[in-house]
Amino acid sequence: MESASVPVPAKNVQPEGSGAGEKGLKSGAIGFLSGVVIGVASTAPGYSLAGALGLVVAVVGIGVQAPVIMIAAFIPMLLVASSYYWMNRADPDCGTTFSWVTRAMGPSWGWIGGWAIIVADVIVMANLAQIAGLYTFLLFGVNNPSTLAVTVLGIIFIMAMTYICVIGIELNAKTQIGLLAAELTALGLFSVVALVRVYANDAPHGSVKPAASWFNPTDIGSTSAFVSGLLLAIFIYWGWDTTVTVNEEMEEPGEAPGRAAIWATIVLVFTYVIVTVAAIAFGGPARLANDQSGDVLGLLANDVFGSSTLGKIVIIAVLSSAAASCQTTILPTARTALSMARAKAIPAKLGEVDTRYLTPAFATWVMGILSVVWYVGLTIVSTNILGDAIAALGLWIAFYYGLTAFACTIYYRRQVFTSAKNFVFLGLAPVLGGLMLLVILVKSCYDLSKPANSASGDSWFGLGPPLVIGISFILLGAILMVIWRVQGHPEFFGRKTEVADPALVAASPAGGATS
Repeated sequence: MESASVPVPAKNVQPEGSGAGEKGLKSGAIGFLSGVVIGVASTAPGYSLAGALGLVVAVVGIGVQAPVIMIAAFIPMLLVASSYYWMNRADPDCGTTFSWVTRAMGPSWGWIGGWAIIVADVIVMANLAQIAGLYTFLLFGVNNPSTLAVTVLGIIFIMAMTYICVIGIELNAKTQIGLLAAELTALGLFSVVALVRVYANDAPHGSVKPAASWFNPTDIGSTSAFVSGLLLAIFIYWGWDTTVTVNEEMEEPGEAPGRAAIWATIVLVFTYVIVTVAAIAFGGPARLANDQSGDVLGLLANDVFGSSTLGKIVIIAVLSSAAASCQTTILPTARTALSMARAKAIPAKLGEVDTRYLTPAFATWVMGILSVVWYVGLTIVSTNILGDAIAALGLWIAFYYGLTAFACTIYYRRQVFTSAKNFVFLGLAPVLGGLMLLVILVKSCYDLSKPANSASGDSWFGLGPPLVIGISFILLGAILMVIWRVQGHPEFFGRKTEVADPALVAASPAGGATS
């Protein structure tokens, strides 16, 4: 029951067609399972593991303790996912962070939160397109394709996935199921064959059988090693929140997307831990740590399967991973733009929904084209700058995930101390998740400020290029927001902060009594 002692303020009057379920998207188009699939596929687990695992193992003091690092990195993601669950219950809006932070912390913070999502997604598209293009050539035996050929194929991938996103969420979901099935099957085969050969004493020199101590955090060399490993591992979980950005198109929009996000993170931690154990066991920590290719799975594939032909199973895993993530990265950018436009926070044209496909077609094409321009521009200038831009990506991820977590507690602040469950779910968990990401954000800024930590080793204004890129996008967002504000948009910038209706907590199976 709603507590009589806790008044609920009237909600802001929002522009017509801007509320959850009012934007013209196709409601009930996808179910809970499709939501989980989209969340898992968005993280690109195959590609993420291939690129990050060797770096984690190489941290002095970690080595075979990499599995426990994968578990530790899962914790803040789970805490933030629970924040998404609670905010989605209150406001199942496809703008997610933008809409929720606007309600809890005000329009300026909300605008920057939405901008962070768009920037992060556009930046990563260049890397995903490059991987998709490169691994397509590798699949067909072309080991050294030209930069031009890879770029052209990457552009084709971006535009093809953009088109799929335009013509319907159902086709989008079906495509994701196929790509993720191929990816997880390939990763599963890799792990099973690798472990079987290890236990059969049929693995190369340097292999080691898994032990319980691999999961003991006290065996990590130092606190510094733990933090360094965590910084590398945490961002391979990024992307599960895509499942919440399609909330207005899911069945049970107020409940299913939040649960799907939590389950997506759980599927990811099991996938990451299993593949990590298998790779370390078969290749040995020294071989993984000394890998210079940036592709640990590709390094081991031929040895694990015993032939280059079967080794292409891993290439399929990484390729399908990058292709799937390329597609699902377009989803949140377009839907965030849709939500922002309907709230009159950006130009109205980006808020149009195609009457035939019931998708934000114009915003989707804009995001696809921006991704191509960004990708081609970075490729022309320098591949090192592409690497520095990807390094800067972590700053934006930590920022908008942490911002969402803090917004959850702020929005539900009047319910936090009404029960023990509320204190845990609405207070402790979101704040702890937000603080973890704040620490990671500060540590990342410090590390990226050093030119030696950049892909090029160059110095821009005495700082590392990744930090300069990150700061530049912050300033650009602030400038664009000020320009939009001074042009006069009282419907958005005049909005006041809100608090949660106590009934949201009382009606939830996870919540406690409020009276």
